[in-house]
Amino acid sequence: MRLAAVSALLTFVILCVFAIAIGSLTVTRVREDFNHRVTSEAVQLANGVTWKVTERGQLDLVPLLPLARVAETSAIRVYTLSGTLLATLPEHAPSLGPLRNLTRGETLSQEVGGYRVVETLVPLVNKNGESVGQLYVQYGRRTADLNATVGRIELFLILGVLGGTALALLAGVAIARRAMAPIARLTGAAEEIARTRDPSLELPEPTAEDEVGELSRTLQSMLHELDTARGESQASLERQRRFVADASHELRTPLTSVLANLEILSESLEGEQSEAADSALRSTRRMRRLVSDLLLLARSENPRDVPRLPCRLDEIAVDAAAELGPVSTEHTIAVDVQPASVEGIYDDLYRMVLNLIGNAVAHTPAGTTVQVTVTASRGEVQLVVRDDGPGIEPDVADHIFERFVSGEGDRGGSTGLGLAIVRAVARAHGGSVELVRSDEPGAYFRVALPAASDLDDDGQDHRPPAKAVVDQLGQRVV
Repeated sequence: MRLAAVSALLTFVILCVFAIAIGSLTVTRVREDFNHRVTSEAVQLANGVTWKVTERGQLDLVPLLPLARVAETSAIRVYTLSGTLLATLPEHAPSLGPLRNLTRGETLSQEVGGYRVVETLVPLVNKNGESVGQLYVQYGRRTADLNATVGRIELFLILGVLGGTALALLAGVAIARRAMAPIARLTGAAEEIARTRDPSLELPEPTAEDEVGELSRTLQSMLHELDTARGESQASLERQRRFVADASHELRTPLTSVLANLEILSESLEGEQSEAADSALRSTRRMRRLVSDLLLLARSENPRDVPRLPCRLDEIAVDAAAELGPVSTEHTIAVDVQPASVEGIYDDLYRMVLNLIGNAVAHTPAGTTVQVTVTASRGEVQLVVRDDGPGIEPDVADHIFERFVSGEGDRGGSTGLGLAIVRAVARAHGGSVELVRSDEPGAYFRVALPAASDLDDDGQDHRPPAKAVVDQLGQRVV
């Protein structure tokens, strides 16, 4: 549309220049022809009529009677050399301006009162044909017809310019739509590819062998290569995930054996040897946690045919808080939950909640309160874990869910995989997790999961609130 508008504007400018040039030439030529015709008629009037006086010394008007037919568009006034008006045709012809000094054979023209006036001198003879003097003759013709003609010319030129511009705009729009139709189809297909992130989709190929067709074929070739590269990348990532999962699974058995032997050695040895065994035991336990985290991440990112059952997320939150109670005596874990069910894998959901609460405990100083909330509304279950600690550094907040990222103040020997596991589990269950920006102090994590229907026949949820279980855990877990 913009191209059509620019084309119409250029056409308008060109037509304006053309109309001005042609209009000026045409109007000038019409006016010159009109003036020339008036002058010719005045000369014919002067030379074609015998101006004479009667026996009484009066002007003989009989030769002028045939000129009465021109009275509708013309006017004739006859004067003596002294300026006395002798005759007018028609009788009430308007004044044609003052007389001017003329010489024999000279004509003067001017425009007066809507008339083009030509003055000339004519000889006056008596009845014997003898010259007895001269007369002034003014011949005027109305310019109304000339002005009407000029107006019609200008109107036609204006209509031509506007009509040509309108036709150029309509033609430009039609041509632009036809030319842009393949590009519009390409744009729609590109938007669909961007929405689905599927480079395997086919682009429409224009039938015309032009630049648009070449562009379509080039983009299709590029998408094909991108699809091939994506397939290779996915295959490579799949092999890496399988390797991590298999390696983590295979490492669990020897690590368990090493851990058992180190526990025995730690109990049987004394002195420096016992301290060395304890150090190795701590490192082995940390390695086991790391292997378990990697295995869980690999399984969460790799789809598995594991049956998903309704799980009470509120009960999971209470159990996770209860497990962390003995190791978080310097913190207050406050739990406020509502009955909420999701369909998923219990162990993975439990690990997700445990990691969120444990992360808050590990990265906050003593005396901090960790608030755990579970709510359900409009087909969605939300798990919120927030604390009133120092919060998360801005440079870490943007990467907090990436692997092996740990914030300052970690006192629990974290592997940096806890929040990465939280995100992987949430996504595997069709949900999401986010670090909510808040003006209040502390960290604020929110997990949103699709809710599972668990209603009785009357449409009401009669499950007891999990807070009753929380109350049985003691005053530390509220």
